[in-house]
Amino acid sequence: MEADSPLRRESARPKQTRALRRKPKQLDEAPTAFETSGSGSGMTLHARAGAGRARRTPRSDGGDARDFTDEEGELVAAEVETVEPDPDARARAHQIAARLSMPRPRVDATATRGAGALVSLPYRGGSDDIDLDRTLEVLAERPVPDEEDIVVRDRMRTRRSVVLAIDVSGSMRGERVRTAAATVGALAAELVHDALAVIAFWSDAAIIHRFGDPVRPSEILDRVLRIPAQGLTNVAFPLELAARQLERVPVRESRVLLLSDCVHNAGPDPRPLAARLPRLDVLLDADGENDVELGRELATSGRGRLRVIRHHRDVAPALGAVFGE
Repeated sequence: MEADSPLRRESARPKQTRALRRKPKQLDEAPTAFETSGSGSGMTLHARAGAGRARRTPRSDGGDARDFTDEEGELVAAEVETVEPDPDARARAHQIAARLSMPRPRVDATATRGAGALVSLPYRGGSDDIDLDRTLEVLAERPVPDEEDIVVRDRMRTRRSVVLAIDVSGSMRGERVRTAAATVGALAAELVHDALAVIAFWSDAAIIHRFGDPVRPSEILDRVLRIPAQGLTNVAFPLELAARQLERVPVRESRVLLLSDCVHNAGPDPRPLAARLPRLDVLLDADGENDVELGRELATSGRGRLRVIRHHRDVAPALGAVFGE
């Protein structure tokens, strides 16, 4: 396994983990990864075949095993009909997302400076901490310097890559909609100069937004709200998809953020997958039934933090805490 792979090597001596509090339903078929196309009322969900989709093979102990194919993915005919969200709920959700997604003012003139390791950089109107030794080296070659020939010391932050996995199983209404809106809006503000991917999940999952696409909070939220709510919750599958999204980004500044009640009732145990991610933080939606114990174990396995969300106003401070480390 490559050093910068988002999936970490598992310990040669497996850790003992408790049995899940709820016995999840074993799925008869591998979960499906959907992709979105279009927007608004024209949005559709297409099932994607291949591209490493899992196929199930029986294990001798009665459990469940997975293989992965190397086949190229292709769009197939299977589709899921989207739903029209409640207009009042949608309007309120968009207000919350818009309010929280206002970009924060930056002290430095460049997008990547202001945090991280101290390095020497050309002067661009930010730091006034001159690196005298490096500057004299440049001046020895250029007696009439430009501004950028002055070398300063500044802190450079690596571009972050974050996958947000949103639980849309059950019913997406009331406070759950507002919490999802607050999360999308606050993340858009936090990651205004970084990379964001979004996955919505139930027993299957849909890739709502990919790395590199423009981050438009209202569009991302609208896509989430148009996914029909499903009854079962497979927490393992979005973690698997998130790892694939992170395959081509540096591990150091990559993480997964899980927004869910963590009532895992379908599919394999998600904890081993959490342990193999670079970092997993959990926002546990406590508006209704929830499994805080599993949420805590997922965060611990993923070397991240658990924050309990009881109201959508809890989201922004929770994100501030997890990203402030």
